[in-house]
Amino acid sequence: MAKPRRNIQFQHRGSNAHDGRRPSVSEVSEGPSEPGSPVKAGMNGKMDVSIEELTEPPEPTEYEKKKQTFITRTIWTFIMIAFFFVAMLSGHIYIIGIITTIQIISFKEVIAIANVPSRAKGLKFTRSLNWYFLGTAMYYLYGESVIYYFKHIVLVDKVLLPFATHHRFISFMLYTIGFVFFVGSLQKGHYRFQFTQFAWTHMALYLIVVQAHFVMNNIFEGMIWFFLPASLVITNDIFAYICGIAFGRTQLIKLSPKKTVEGFVGAWVFTIIFGIGMTNVLMRYSYFICPVDDLGANFITGLNCTPNPVFLPQAYSLPAWTHITRTFHIAPMQFHILVFATFASLIAPFGGFFASGLKRTFKVKDFGESIPGHGGITDRMDCQFIMGFFAFMYYQSFIAVYKASVGGVMEMAIQGLSGEDQVEVVRGLAKYLVNQGVVAEGVLECLNGELGPRRR
Repeated sequence: MAKPRRNIQFQHRGSNAHDGRRPSVSEVSEGPSEPGSPVKAGMNGKMDVSIEELTEPPEPTEYEKKKQTFITRTIWTFIMIAFFFVAMLSGHIYIIGIITTIQIISFKEVIAIANVPSRAKGLKFTRSLNWYFLGTAMYYLYGESVIYYFKHIVLVDKVLLPFATHHRFISFMLYTIGFVFFVGSLQKGHYRFQFTQFAWTHMALYLIVVQAHFVMNNIFEGMIWFFLPASLVITNDIFAYICGIAFGRTQLIKLSPKKTVEGFVGAWVFTIIFGIGMTNVLMRYSYFICPVDDLGANFITGLNCTPNPVFLPQAYSLPAWTHITRTFHIAPMQFHILVFATFASLIAPFGGFFASGLKRTFKVKDFGESIPGHGGITDRMDCQFIMGFFAFMYYQSFIAVYKASVGGVMEMAIQGLSGEDQVEVVRGLAKYLVNQGVVAEGVLECLNGELGPRRR
C-alpha cells in the first residue's frame, strides 16, 4: 500500500492563502502588490468601475424616457376623462366647481411665470395684489351670472337683495380699493417692473377668468353648450396628432414645429364627423339640452323644459333645379355644429399657439406640473377658453330664444315699481289665477285681507 503524502499544501487564490479563505473585494483592491503589476492595475480598474455601477443606476435612454412619459400621459388622460364624465353626470354644480378650480390654478400658473423677478427685487404686496384682483374679478363675474340666472331666488331674499341691486357698484369699489393700494405701493426704481406686473395681471384676468366666466354661463344655458365645444377641441387635438404622424409633411407654424398642415386639415374633417354624431346623441336627453333651473339635478333625475327649436327636426327640401323632390327632416343644430367644429379646428388651435409663444417668451417648457405627463392646467386649457367664449357668443347671437322669465318680471317689478304698485300687481295676478281656476277663491280673499283695502 502506498504511503500517504505529507506536508502537501494546496495553492489558494489571492495573497491570503495562509488563512484559507477567499479574499474580499476590499482586500483585493487594497492589498499589497508590486508596483506596476498588471494584475493589480487591472483589478483596481475593474473593481472601481464595478462599485460605481452598483451604487449609481445607469441613466435611462432617450427611448425609455419617451416611453415612460407616454405611459404616464396616457394613464392620466384616462383618469381625467373618467373624472370629468363622473362630475358631468353627477350634476351641474360639480362642473361649476371644476371650472372654478381650473381658472384659479390657471391664473396662478400664468402669473407665476412672470412673477419670479419680484422675489429678487424684494417688493411687497405684488403677489397679494394679484390674488386680490382675482377675487374681485370673480366676485363681479360670478355675481352677474347668479343674479341673471337665479333672479327668482336672489331678489326675494332679504339678505341677498341689497347685494344684488348694488352688485356692480360694490364690485367697482372693490376694484378701486385695489387700484389705490397698487398706486400706494409703487417704489422708486421699480416703476417699470411694477407696472409690467399690473398689466400682466389684467391680461391674465381677461384671458382666463373672463373667458372662464362665459364657459360657466354655457353650463347654465344647458350642458350641451359646455360639453360639445369642449369635446370638439379634445377630438381635434387627438386627430391632429394622429394625422400629423400618419401623413404630416408641411410645417404649419414656427411656434409649434410639430404641427403640420396635413394634420390640421385632417383633424378638421374628423372633428366635423365627430360633432355630427355626438350632437345626434346629446339631443335625445333633456339633461343636456335644458337650461339649469335646479342645481341639484343630475343625469338620473334629469331636467324638464320646452326644447329650444334648434333641437327639433324641421323639413328641408332641395332646390328645384336638382330635380330631387324628397323632403329631409333635420334639426337645425346639425347645421350649427358645422360652424362649431370649424371654429374648434381652424381657430381654437391658435389659442394653443398663443400659449406656446408665451412659454417661449419666458423660456419655460410648461406652465406648471399640475398634471403628470401633461404639464400644467393651462397647457391643457389653452384652446378651451377661447372655444367656450365663442360658444357663448354664437349661442346668444343665433340660437338663444329670448322670452320673459319669472326672474326678469320680478326684477322689473322690484326695481321699477313702488311698494303700492307691487301690491296691485299681486292683487291682479291673484284675481287672474282665480278666474283661470289655477288657485281657489279663498286665496284671493286671504290676500285682500292681509294686504289691506285697495287704493283708489
